Amino acid sequence: MSVETALAPRVADARMGQVIKLAVLAVGGQGGGVLSGWIEKLARAQGYACQTTSVAGVAQRTGATIYYIEMAPVAAGETPVFSLAPASGDVDILIAAEIMEAGRAIMRGFVTPDRTTLIASTHRVLAVSEKMIPGDGIADADEVIAAAETAAQRAVLLDMERLAVDKGSVISASLFGGLAGSGALPFAETAFEDAIRAGGKGVEASLRAFRAAAAAARDGEQPAAPAAPAAPVAALVGPQRLQKDWEALEAQLRNLPGAVAELALPGLRKVVDFQDLAYGREYLDRLERVVVTDDGTHGFALSREAAKYIANAMAYDDVVRVADRKTRAARFERIRREMFVKDDKVMQLTEFLHPRAEEIAGLLPARLGAKVEASPKWMARLDRWFSKGRRIRTDTMRGFLMLYLIGGLRGWRRRTHRHALEQAHLDDWLTLVLRTSEKDYQLGVEVVRTRRLVKGYSDTHTRGLSKFDRVLAMLPALQGREDAADWLRRLREAALLDEEGKALDGAMRTVESFAAA
Repeated sequence: MSVETALAPRVADARMGQVIKLAVLAVGGQGGGVLSGWIEKLARAQGYACQTTSVAGVAQRTGATIYYIEMAPVAAGETPVFSLAPASGDVDILIAAEIMEAGRAIMRGFVTPDRTTLIASTHRVLAVSEKMIPGDGIADADEVIAAAETAAQRAVLLDMERLAVDKGSVISASLFGGLAGSGALPFAETAFEDAIRAGGKGVEASLRAFRAAAAAARDGEQPAAPAAPAAPVAALVGPQRLQKDWEALEAQLRNLPGAVAELALPGLRKVVDFQDLAYGREYLDRLERVVVTDDGTHGFALSREAAKYIANAMAYDDVVRVADRKTRAARFERIRREMFVKDDKVMQLTEFLHPRAEEIAGLLPARLGAKVEASPKWMARLDRWFSKGRRIRTDTMRGFLMLYLIGGLRGWRRRTHRHALEQAHLDDWLTLVLRTSEKDYQLGVEVVRTRRLVKGYSDTHTRGLSKFDRVLAMLPALQGREDAADWLRRLREAALLDEEGKALDGAMRTVESFAAA
């Protein structure tokens, strides 16, 4: 054999070009299995050989399941050999059930401009990594959309979730419609509809969503969202005496500057919902302490920020509020809606609770709670009794009543140790705000905004409070500087970047370095 013959390139089988390679990226609840099943039924009904595989992703939104489908027309008696998983640069059609999954597919090389049709829903389902960031950790979907339009040969980007919900269906049906409307598969739309009918479940709703998405993909236009109805103004219901008290609060609120009142109204509603009308009066009294020191020169920026953060500070998350929120009818309705639970189905709901010793001590009368919290022996005892995780079925009478009774303790809240701590902390913070704003208005505004760090429940609240204290501990080193407000803002934003506080550590070292100099 000659060298030339040995090195001659092998002639490619022309039939390899007929193999269509399709990948679906979806997480639990998005119907990736249903969608891949429809695609397989469609291919086989059209005389194609087809193979479907799946590789499960990691739970909790850190990775999607990849459903991989290969199909090809074959003659009778032929048995093609298909690949088990997609390869970079070798995918004809990529379907992503959420825009960030499309971004991950692009990063892995599954989407290429020479061959890939990308079909993706533009709606967002936040990843755990986005939720974990104390501040705003939401990734920029617009960047992914721009990358998709560049990386793909053709991109079909629609809000498939809304298209499905508007038609009473789920996203798998609208994604299937997007595939049909893209023309990436050589099959008629009627064949797609037959595949849905062959599934036998939710056929009519699935067909409605399928047709809407197929039309949108063909036309290249997102259907206009239906106009949201105007929110009805809730009528006051209750004893006449309480209605008069609320009207008195509204009259007090109307005496505030207009720029402040527009933010104070939702704040007032929040604290009244949290406790009672008397608590709402306390909110307005605290806000007026700030307003009398402010003026329109700065657009009442100090008072506007105070209207928001005083309300947040007064409506803190304690055991009572958490239990109250978990037993509200609106929450059960939202869960049923998000889980697509039909009226004729039974929904089982388990609450996972992990109370710390501090939460239990916080429910005790103020003096007793302070003594208990100051005693390591008693705190260890409470931790031993209560720290074990609790699973409470709120779809049962016993579990629901347990949390409902705890949620009804708002009348007791004012006597508790936790309430005394929160009120003292709030008043100290407001005093610091007013004292700071007298000398440096913008720095005072940033001191108000620093309250954003304190939120959440249990360990989350403890971490946020620690960061709040650390940021404001740098205030003496910043006062008197022209850029003091900017540096306090930087410290706050650094504290919001990560849960551990590593970015805040670095920012504090920077402030300490120039303060020492």
